[in-house]
Amino acid sequence: MDFAPATSDPLGALAQGDRRPFEAFVLGQTPLFLAYFRRLGARPEDAEDLTQEVMLRLYRHAEAYQGRGRLEAFAFRVARNAWIDHCRRVAVSRTTALSQQREGAAPVEPEARGVDPGEVASLQEEELALFEALAGLSDHHREAFRLGVLEGQPYAQVAAQLGIPVGTVKSRVYHAVQKLRERLNPGAGPPLGGTT
Repeated sequence: MDFAPATSDPLGALAQGDRRPFEAFVLGQTPLFLAYFRRLGARPEDAEDLTQEVMLRLYRHAEAYQGRGRLEAFAFRVARNAWIDHCRRVAVSRTTALSQQREGAAPVEPEARGVDPGEVASLQEEELALFEALAGLSDHHREAFRLGVLEGQPYAQVAAQLGIPVGTVKSRVYHAVQKLRERLNPGAGPPLGGTT
């Protein structure tokens, strides 16, 4: 039976006692998870807490990880569960606050702004699909997309960070968008005025 090298599976390496690949994964993927939670509506401090919670959950369950798919997709399922747990805590906090107000007690500040459970579920499905599609991109395309689109950095700045020409950044972002569009909406044709 052939196994991929431990460095290609950060959780597998972690389970075997090598922390370096997991530390590299944390450094490389933290901005993506922060963007994910911010797009779902988390406050900046909550997004940071949730990202840390995801990494802790992955770390704690490294030995149980089966490694059947891409780690990024698995990690985003963990992130989705962390978001659901967070929303439940917020809902309980808000329910408690309303209950106390009815009983004449001093109001309790809700943990976060109001969250509509139906909207949360819909957003979760959309975001999970997006980030699973992102996980399927090559590292080069994903990094260019993350910096140029999710973080909104100017292409010149992305080029300087990645050590590549601006034209290459534009090309990678363009191809990342095309691949994401194909994965998220396979029946749709090319964008208006675009070519494949």
